[in-house]
Amino acid sequence: MFSVTEMRTFELFSVPHISVLLMFVTISCWLVYFRHYLKRYQSVLKWALFWMLVLCEVSWHMWLVVTGTWEVGDLPLQLCSVSTFIAVYLFLKPDPKAFYLLFFIGLLPPILSMVTPEMAYQLPHYRFLKYFLHHGAIAWSVLYFIVYEDYRVPKKAIWTGFLMVNLLALPIFFLNLFLGTNFFYLVNPTESKTILSFFGSGVMYYINLEIAALVVFLVTYVPMGVVMRRERERG
Repeated sequence: MFSVTEMRTFELFSVPHISVLLMFVTISCWLVYFRHYLKRYQSVLKWALFWMLVLCEVSWHMWLVVTGTWEVGDLPLQLCSVSTFIAVYLFLKPDPKAFYLLFFIGLLPPILSMVTPEMAYQLPHYRFLKYFLHHGAIAWSVLYFIVYEDYRVPKKAIWTGFLMVNLLALPIFFLNLFLGTNFFYLVNPTESKTILSFFGSGVMYYINLEIAALVVFLVTYVPMGVVMRRERERG
């Protein structure tokens, strides 16, 4: 379960992969549909998600260190780690503006990462369990803040969020050049077959990254816009 060399047999859309995706969808629907009943357990949900994120991030680095596989490229500077830190911060300190960024990078991107994961290990390996639990917990945290703490995102946040991601990516780009890393996948796509594999190379890769990021932001905002419009009509 914790071996570096064993159980490297992951197959895209295999039974375990589809099963874990269905489980994610089921739990997500459960959090939304039964929100009135679960409201009484809001504190339990909050701290369960908080510790899920913390333990996933910490145990990941512990596994890397113990197995002697930790590298500089494993520094917590990928998008999922940034989302984790923002979510943990929000669980400890309410901050609507910080949620704007989490909303755009912590909802649809983790879901897309679960659909086409950068994964070699199969269930029940630790890496498989951690990967899907971690990405699922990030998306559930965003749902929690929207459904249980009434966080909302104004339409203008699409552009401010897009600008913030680009400003964040700028120093990461130069850090990649200095360290020889691939944080935010700004140097090249993932080694596994994912959505990024179809983005081309060179200048086109960066153009497609920007276009994809903007599309993700726009698509992510659609349900939020619908919710806010309905709330205005009611009130």
